[in-house]
Amino acid sequence: MAWDTEATRRRLLDAGARQFAAYGFAGARMDAIGRDSGVNKERVYQYFGDKRGLYDAALADQLGRLLEGVDVVGSGPEAVGDYAGRLFDRFREDPTAARMLAWESLELDAPAAAERRGHLCSSRAAAMQVAIPGLWADAAPELLLSVITLAAGWWTLRHLAAVVLDQAVSDDGRRAVIVAQATALAEAANVSAQARRNHRWLDGFRSDAEALVDEDLSAEPEAW
Repeated sequence: MAWDTEATRRRLLDAGARQFAAYGFAGARMDAIGRDSGVNKERVYQYFGDKRGLYDAALADQLGRLLEGVDVVGSGPEAVGDYAGRLFDRFREDPTAARMLAWESLELDAPAAAERRGHLCSSRAAAMQVAIPGLWADAAPELLLSVITLAAGWWTLRHLAAVVLDQAVSDDGRRAVIVAQATALAEAANVSAQARRNHRWLDGFRSDAEALVDEDLSAEPEAW
């Protein structure tokens, strides 16, 4: 009977994600991943090279599935707020990616699968630029990072709410706050972009005016 390579790889990715999310990179054991997947742990080395290779592949896979179908829809700051809410919903359906991202920052000295993930993030940042015309290229990734941080943070830092807030907050309540805050961030980014455009226009106008003055001063005086 032929070995189902893709099915085996999928079982290892899913089991690896569960184990890494629960115990972190250092705490996850290859034996446990093998038992969880129902696959001999030696297959990990065959498919992914080593434990770090599995972590990179599992996190990239989780984020790809997380972002699939979650696009920036519409226009204006409200589109960014809507995106934050739908991203929050994906984390609520399965917080595995949020937990793996937290472990990654705590344990690893460099981001996992940075190139593959970078392409995903670049496309979302570009979509925010389309939603908010004039948003500067350097501002869009910053806005995206803030939105992801807001949406993911609830699933890794939620006990902090009991310390910071005076009353309990439901998932739906927190979602509403995140949508409002993401919208406000997008509005601020939009205002900042407009201010920078106006500043550049004024600089250009000032330069043109100074050039005209210099031209007038250097011209020969007309005979009386």
